[in-house]
Order: sequence, then C-alpha cells, then structure tokens
Amino acid sequence: MSQKINGVKGMNDLLPGELGGDMAPVEVWQHVERTTRELFARFGYGEIRTPMVEDTALFVRSVGEETDIVGKEMYTFEDKGGRSLSLRPEGTAPAVRAFIEHSVANQEPLTRWYYIGPMFRYERMKTGRYRQFFQIGAEAIGSREAAQDVELMDMVVQLLEALGLKEVSLNLNSLGDDACRPAYHQKLVEYLTAHREELCGDCQRRLETNPMRVLDCKNEKCQAVVQAAPNILQFLCEPCKAHFDEVKRKLDALGVKYVVNPKIVRGLDYYTRTTFEFIAAHPALGTASTVGGGGRYDKLLKGLGGPDLPAVGFGLGLDRLTLLLKESGQKFSTPPDVFIAVADEGSGDAAFALASKLRREGLKVEFDTRGGSLKSQMKRADKTKARYTLVLGQAERESGKGQLKRMADGQQFPVALSEIVQTVRSAPPA
Repeated sequence: MSQKINGVKGMNDLLPGELGGDMAPVEVWQHVERTTRELFARFGYGEIRTPMVEDTALFVRSVGEETDIVGKEMYTFEDKGGRSLSLRPEGTAPAVRAFIEHSVANQEPLTRWYYIGPMFRYERMKTGRYRQFFQIGAEAIGSREAAQDVELMDMVVQLLEALGLKEVSLNLNSLGDDACRPAYHQKLVEYLTAHREELCGDCQRRLETNPMRVLDCKNEKCQAVVQAAPNILQFLCEPCKAHFDEVKRKLDALGVKYVVNPKIVRGLDYYTRTTFEFIAAHPALGTASTVGGGGRYDKLLKGLGGPDLPAVGFGLGLDRLTLLLKESGQKFSTPPDVFIAVADEGSGDAAFALASKLRREGLKVEFDTRGGSLKSQMKRADKTKARYTLVLGQAERESGKGQLKRMADGQQFPVALSEIVQTVRSAPPA
C-alpha cells in the first residue's frame, strides 16, 4: 500500500460546505472576495495580480533586512539559474515593483490598485496565522494628502460593514518622518536599554536592530515595559503633526470611529507618518486579534529605483476575516434550485438532458450521475438541501408535465417541463 502524502504544514486546503474542519468553507472566502471586488471598484481601485515569486532583493530592500520577515520567515531558495528567489511574504513590495517596472507613473498621476492572493511566511502558527496565508491589499500611489490615507481606511471600514463584522476597531498612529523620527528613536533606545533585562530574547535582539518593533511585541513582560516608553506623537515635527491632525479631522468628518494608539508601529521598515491597524475583539482569533493594517510609505518607490512618489496602502488577513464570518452564523452557500430524480431506467438520458437545459437557463440544478433507486436519490436531494425536486419518469416524458415538490413543506406544484424555470422563480416561498 502506498504511503499517504499530506499537505504541507501551515498550508491549508479550502473545501466546500461543511467539509473544511477548522477552516471556513470556501463559500465564505468567495463571499469576501466578491464583496471586496464590488466595493473596491466603487472607490476606483483596479485589480492587479503579481507573481508569487520575486527576486529576494525586493523584500530585503523594501521590508528591511533586519525585520523578522526577512531575517527569519521568508521562504527563500536558489533557482536553477543561481538566482535567489523568495515566495512573497507581503503584497506592497511586489505592487510597487510592478508600478516601477511598467512605468505606470508616466501613464497616470494617481494609481489605485488592489490585490487578493496568497502570501508565505515561515512562522509559528496559531489561530488565523498560517504559513500560506491570504491577503486583501490596496495601494494608492501619487498622493501625499491626508485624504488619501483616510480614503483607504474608509474603504476597509465599509468592507467590514458590508461583511457584517462590527466588533473591529481602528487604531491609529503616526511614525513621523526623517525630520523627527531620529530624536524619538534615540530616546526610545535609551529607555529600552535601561530595561533591557526585562525584555524577551527577541526584543533584546530587536533593541540592536529594529527597536521600534519592541513596541509591537505581544510578550506580557515586554508589554509592561513599553507602557512607560516615550510616546512618538510627542516628537512629531510640525508638518507630520499637521498631517496627523488632518487625518483625524477627516476621519471625524466621515464619522469613522478610531483610537489613537502610539504603540501601532507595524512590522515593516518602509512606513512613514500614518500607520493603522484594525483589531477585532473576538475569541475566535485568540491572540491573533489584528485583522489588518497599513500606512504611508512615501520613500519606498524611490528606494526601489522608481520615481519619488508618495504612497499609502494596507493589507487585510483574509484567513482571519473568514474565521470571524464563520463564527458569525451567517449563511453563505446557496442550495440547488432543483434536484432532478430519475424514476425509471429509461428516463436517465432525458433527465440528464433536462438538467443541462435548466442550467443553461440559469438554475442551479443537482443531478446524481450515479443513478440508483429513487429512494437513494431522494436522500441525496435532502442532503443537498435543494429547494425543489422533480421526479422524471416515462409518464412525465410522454406528457411533458411533472410535479415540483417544495422540500421545505412538501407542497407540490404541477409544472410543464418547458416552464420549470419560470415556475421556480415565481413560486411563493414556504
């Protein structure tokens, strides 16, 4: 007997219906994706699709060599041509690379894109955090105005509302820029150095390489230390402070609620000024309560060899959103309109042809290609939760008429086989 081969740890199968176990069924994913595409189109964002594999240097230069993502989590390999390639760990850098490579700046002054797809990080897994995970992201390139930051946040808020996810709060911060961040950086290092022995091992390393990441550590000891750390908002220069005030003013004007949280720093080196996170208060996510976040990255394009253009973007964890929706009790799969059962052996081809015809006309039709007894077919109809069943036998074929049975209450409707579509669509609900 051949040995069974299982999927790669941390990379999940998405199955339909109730087959998915701990993962949300694929119908939930499809619902989120459809809702995202419809909503983002209303905001004027077009979809892009970039490769899942990029030159490793793209992420080293954008995300930051000293970040956990690049230092410990990327799936990096050498291809047969000796090139160092990596599975993408996030979506912003590939989008920016595509923007630069295709000279998009020469074609339009303001570019707004979104993407939906898998990302990869080798990290410790927990609820809603996997090694292949899926992101919804959006990038707006070409505007340095606070209105652009707020438009993106408003887009996420409207998406969460459209999905019926209410217990998610917007946390907002500013990281300043090159004019004001160095002074804060110095004070933060001085404070953390004085408390070095109270920090976890990872944060002791971050203190040397990326001290602002200590603010984001989930370790309880580290959280206790950073409670009294210097507040970056007190170090903002006048332009950065004015930008942050304008972001808050415009959020207020839209009626978008938010919490100012100076500990929101994000995990990537390219952020400047506005940063934000959407945090869910739901036990389904355990400690992985952040469902997404983003911020402004005005220097990234120039740093990757592109034009000196401002930009802002975000990423949402699709895995986490679907887990929240799975727990919400909402229904996402639609049952078949009609289940066609075969009453006798001679009616199989006619029933098969009728199913095909009804599908062409827009109905969702179930037909058991295995055949079997009428009793077994009706059990299958019950399992599929079909709205109606139609039993097709010799009498129905010869008369061109049959009986539609509404499964919810057993009521039957006489119907001409040529008028099944109209009857199903016009029949009153149970």
